[in-house]
Amino acid sequence: MGHINYAGVLKGGIAAGVIMTISEYLLNVPIAGAQMETELAAHNLPPVAGHQSAVFVFVGMTLVLGIMTVWLYAAIRPRFGAGPGTAICAGLIVWTLSYLYMAITMGVLGLHSMGMVVLGVVWTAIEMIVASAVGGYLYTEPTT
Repeated sequence: MGHINYAGVLKGGIAAGVIMTISEYLLNVPIAGAQMETELAAHNLPPVAGHQSAVFVFVGMTLVLGIMTVWLYAAIRPRFGAGPGTAICAGLIVWTLSYLYMAITMGVLGLHSMGMVVLGVVWTAIEMIVASAVGGYLYTEPTT
């Protein structure tokens, strides 16, 4: 107890981040992409699809969220125990501080409709449960 296996954090975190990135692509392009573009255009905001640099930023930040999720799992694992329950707990903490926070903010500001907010909240909660469980599964404690 006490040491974090940073190689394990990277391995599990990258896996979680890849799952999250694929999920975000599915949500933001084929499933809700047209509605999102319509809502952005209604506020005179440019479509996200036309900004390749934005896509790289989103993918990079999603990988960072995956890594941070597995790091949090590794940090709380000695107190809460190893396993999917603890990994999902870490994932839902990260989800609350990132996805839920931003979805509510976008809804309150009127940038997204309530339907888009609810879809995003539910979709990303499921996404984080799966990604954090996989990332936690791939994380192992360092051998001493």
